Amino acid sequence: MNIRGRNKVSPEFSMSSMTDIVFLLLVFFLLTSPTITPEALDLILPKANGKSSNVQNISVSITNKLQYYVDNERISQSRLESTLKSKLVGQNEPTIILRAEEGVPIEKAVSVMDIANRNKYKVILAVKPE
Repeated sequence: MNIRGRNKVSPEFSMSSMTDIVFLLLVFFLLTSPTITPEALDLILPKANGKSSNVQNISVSITNKLQYYVDNERISQSRLESTLKSKLVGQNEPTIILRAEEGVPIEKAVSVMDIANRNKYKVILAVKPE
């Protein structure tokens, strides 16, 4: 009498399904990762907890040397308000991303916030996540 099981377990392992899963995860993370700095000025931002927002109409950057940039265009502090008004005209919810480098006096950041307050612009302070 021959009593042998019909189902034999193969000792081979197929990696094709595992590589498919890894490839799909890689594609998923590449497509869903947000671009953090579309305008790349090399600023060292202060650290804080909070979430980032991708809604951006215009960015104002202040460097340690107190140079002002509006969307990578260097401008003087005296022309800041007129430049912001001209670039944000006709937008529903005008938003300013304020990127003040670490070590910039708080008065300089507050002056940009004051301009935004006078013109009813929304201000988002950009920080580096901890």
